[in-house]
Amino acid sequence: METILLGTRGSSLALTQSEWVASELRKAWPDLNVELKQISTTGDSRDNVPFAQAGGKGIFTREIDNAQVNGEIDIAVHSMKDVPTELPEGLTIAAVPERECPNDVGITREGSFSELPRNATVGTSSIRRQAFLKAWRPDLNVIEFRGNVDTRLRKLKEGQADAIILAAAGLRRLGIEHDGDALPFDLMLPAPGQGALAITSRQSDERARELLSPLDHPPTHRAADMERALLGRLGGTCQIPFGAQATPLELEDQFDLVAAVCHPNGTSQISARQTGQGGSRLSSRVYAELESQGLDTFMDEITEFLKL
Repeated sequence: METILLGTRGSSLALTQSEWVASELRKAWPDLNVELKQISTTGDSRDNVPFAQAGGKGIFTREIDNAQVNGEIDIAVHSMKDVPTELPEGLTIAAVPERECPNDVGITREGSFSELPRNATVGTSSIRRQAFLKAWRPDLNVIEFRGNVDTRLRKLKEGQADAIILAAAGLRRLGIEHDGDALPFDLMLPAPGQGALAITSRQSDERARELLSPLDHPPTHRAADMERALLGRLGGTCQIPFGAQATPLELEDQFDLVAAVCHPNGTSQISARQTGQGGSRLSSRVYAELESQGLDTFMDEITEFLKL
């Protein structure tokens, strides 16, 4: 029986996502044996320090990427929003399954997120979420909140914050019921690729790419490529408060692409929106619209503010 080794982090969400991919592979290829190999990443071992100090984008993928390049595993499953815009040489995103809900969710200890009392404390490790929160409610006290989904929900229950923000996709995949509010895009635009999975393989491994082909969902793959292209042009870092969302329209290969950059203190933001055929031309049009609003100067201000 043919065997393929799948690399994954050991968190509950990562294992759930990887088990789902393994199950779908077995359905598509009944004679295929899929074995999971857990790999600890920098993000897992440094979950007690601020995200940026822990290493920023790539802290949840770097060790898995290395194992893949070295041939220790054949494929790997990541949350797309954790994947750097530039992969290590020799690796490729071979498949992107259909996207789960991309929205962020605000969960409170009591009451509605939209009715949080003045000066309430909200926990999140994402600078994007912090910035858009401050733009919406400057009075909110936003604090650093690291850890996996279960850890952050436990911290909320213990009273370490009045509310937290999590990705709807992770909650759904884990089957966690909650009374949280899905945050609309005009309040909080998702991270590029949020809600999607990235299944990587070595570029040279034609067999792995063949096995993964039934799991690929072209509209989601195309949407994620456009969102990540915009992030790449901004420097490819999640230390910039940036959101992007490409939504497939009813007409074939037509997308609505929106993007926004917010100042970390929430005082100002610029956004752009274009509709048309999916691909690099559409993402370039959105980027050009951002540039027309003073993107370069705005990015210099953000970089200086964050001391990047």
